[in-house]
Amino acid sequence: MLGLLGIVLNRKNLIIILMSIEILLLSINYNLLEISLLRADDLIGQIFALYILTVAAAESAIGLAILVIFYRIKGTISVKFVNLLKG
Repeated sequence: MLGLLGIVLNRKNLIIILMSIEILLLSINYNLLEISLLRADDLIGQIFALYILTVAAAESAIGLAILVIFYRIKGTISVKFVNLLKG
């Protein structure tokens, strides 16, 4: 819920939007791990949690790299200037 509120309420800062997406992915991981523990130590939920962790790590690395390049070019990371990246 907190991640969704961060995305909906804050539409001006890209870093906070990326952090909110990370919070959403971590909450999904927590739910998968809890469900796998409740189902007599089922490993499927834990395996999916590892996959989601790798996707989250790649998303944050690529997202932050794009933000650094965007900041170097435009001097700001405001969402309203993102459409200037279109070629």
